[in-house]
Amino acid sequence: MTPLVSIIMGSTSDLPVMEKAARQLEALQIPFEMLALSAHRTPDEVATFASEAEGRGVKVIIAAAGMAAHLCGVVASMTPLRYWCAH
Repeated sequence: MTPLVSIIMGSTSDLPVMEKAARQLEALQIPFEMLALSAHRTPDEVATFASEAEGRGVKVIIAAAGMAAHLCGVVASMTPLRYWCAH
């Protein structure tokens, strides 16, 4: 099933926090994907993700970047989708 929500995080160290969002989406039976993408280490992958998300059917992006908001801002600047940022 095509994910409607994309949960992205700057690194897997953010996983304990983002798993809470995943559990809520599972409970609501909303299809989602979860990815670790770094605006610092893999900027090209972040740009590809952000520019292609809408075309893949994603409706909402939930982003977390630990103590920095770089990932959230970079993704927000590259997509027309709604997003929620946790940092």
